[in-house]
Amino acid sequence: PWAPTATDSLARRRQIYQKFIKDFLRSGQALDDNLGRLLDYLDAEGLSRETIVIYTADQGYFLGEHGHFDKRMMYEEAIRMPFVMRYPAEIPAGQRLDSLILHLDFAPTLLDFAGGTPLPAMQGQSFRPLLQGEAQPAWRQDFYYRYWAHQAHRPAHLGIRTRDEKLIFFYGDDLGRLGADPAPVPARWAYYDLRSDPQETRNRYADPAAQASIARLKARLLELRRETGDLDGGHARMDSLMRVAW
Repeated sequence: PWAPTATDSLARRRQIYQKFIKDFLRSGQALDDNLGRLLDYLDAEGLSRETIVIYTADQGYFLGEHGHFDKRMMYEEAIRMPFVMRYPAEIPAGQRLDSLILHLDFAPTLLDFAGGTPLPAMQGQSFRPLLQGEAQPAWRQDFYYRYWAHQAHRPAHLGIRTRDEKLIFFYGDDLGRLGADPAPVPARWAYYDLRSDPQETRNRYADPAAQASIARLKARLLELRRETGDLDGGHARMDSLMRVAW
């Protein structure tokens, strides 16, 4: 395994940062090169119009943004997932969807293309109609996020994201879960207007002008917790945190 050789704290940070950046860029170049090789092969063999090609991953990655490396936090750099799809028989090239699509939509979408039917227990929905340019008024307008594995520098939190806004509740408690840090940190909130602040650098939770939006998002956040069944089993500590914080 790789380990930094610098002894000074600042020098170590710089060395680690350069390592991450170089590895990240090399990985991106390798992906671009090899995805291109695959697509070229399908074209050369006449298989493109009968082959669905997808590249995705399980999350994004911090490279120093918000003072973080790794993932887990509900900032855009971590919760956005790469997703590339090609199917010339049906999907026009060069399009980009702005709809809120989640990883749990992938399986229903592939089943749709394959002529199958999603199981009743599947939470996601097929975004094939969106790829075909069809309007979908009933498509989700928000989604729920939860991170459990509390650490002091990466507190447990939950939140809601809409197309234009984000509200995060850092409840900062392990709730007795294995592998988490048992030392709690003070609970806090963050609200971001993604239209004016896409990089999430201005927490407007205390802004009087944002209170109506925050109240609306809090109410919807409670609804999403109920809809997903993520109620912590009536955990007394979480119930207390929710009562005090709300």
